[in-house]
Amino acid sequence: MAVTSKATTVWNGDLKSGSGTVTLDSSHAAELPVSWKARSEGSTSITTPEELLGAAHAACFSMALSNILAGFGTPPDSVQTTAAVTFDPAQGITGSHLSVDATVPGLSGEDFQRLADEAKSTCPVSRALVGIPITIEARLA
Repeated sequence: MAVTSKATTVWNGDLKSGSGTVTLDSSHAAELPVSWKARSEGSTSITTPEELLGAAHAACFSMALSNILAGFGTPPDSVQTTAAVTFDPAQGITGSHLSVDATVPGLSGEDFQRLADEAKSTCPVSRALVGIPITIEARLA
């Protein structure tokens, strides 16, 4: 069964001086401010589309890796993933870098790297991001 998730943005004003709010409609988990200034210059208090995309990529990758590891017979104790999505105002989104730390009893480092690369290629968000480079740094604890 397909599941559709929804979010809504209300934007006021022009691009450079305007601002908006992103609401996570399906979960009702958050209402987040957005602005061009935060997106193009960075911010520690206002989210960006790239931060939201990074959250989606990190969550999706962690789930995909956990599933692949379990299928290999070595379910993880934990997987922590950070996705750093880069935005250049002149070029748009230019890449996503996954930084992964996992605790997986009984798994060799070589197998972990191979399975992490497989998860990077097969997670649905990675597949949706085929237009940008995706890099990975995976560490086994």
